Amino acid sequence: MSIKGVFQIDNWDFKSESVLADLPETDLASLTAHKTEQVYKKGEIIFREGGFPSGIFYVITGKVKKYKLDKDSKEQIIYVANTGELLGYHAILSEGRYPDCAAALEESRIAFIPKEDFLETLNQSKELSRRLLKTLSHEFAVLANSLSLFAQKSVRERLALQLIVLREKYKVNFNAGMPVEINMSRDDLASLVGTARENVVRVLSEFKEDKILETKGRKIIVLNVTKLIKIADYT
Repeated sequence: MSIKGVFQIDNWDFKSESVLADLPETDLASLTAHKTEQVYKKGEIIFREGGFPSGIFYVITGKVKKYKLDKDSKEQIIYVANTGELLGYHAILSEGRYPDCAAALEESRIAFIPKEDFLETLNQSKELSRRLLKTLSHEFAVLANSLSLFAQKSVRERLALQLIVLREKYKVNFNAGMPVEINMSRDDLASLVGTARENVVRVLSEFKEDKILETKGRKIIVLNVTKLIKIADYT
């Protein structure tokens, strides 16, 4: 089923894919004049926290996790970027270093756009500047919602909400009634939810008993997104 009208997915999705969509041809040509492409294998690092940015990244196909590492090198996933989204531009705009890490969640084709081309196009394109400003404002709201989620919701509610969001990200050629397979390790899912792996496994088992989802290895198939929305209890 479509969740439009019953769940505000925009509150949890950065939507940076709209930045380059239908950008004026001259601006797009300037931006991508020297772009290169690379295929990253699952788990391969795209950039590390603290590194100096030399350009921005565009997800052509695949999915990428953005995450922070704590003092024990444990991951906390901040966000899952999907096909069409931009990565790494925050560090260039702030003239600083990367504030987080990025790695491929699955085999992904990523385009790299040099810093010089990005800044030159940004300076000459009012449309690109407007879109980036809008996107940054929206991302701030998404992160504020995420902080509120961790502070106020139980593991069960957080997991339900993240499964709803991931279901939207893993839709491919979706038609009403089709099952959506979420292909994510339990460790990554636990990192995204902000809990221990065993807690995720336990709650997933409860959801299976309630016929909300089923699993095939590491794949999670959501059967009843309406129940997940009710459990998430987010308004």
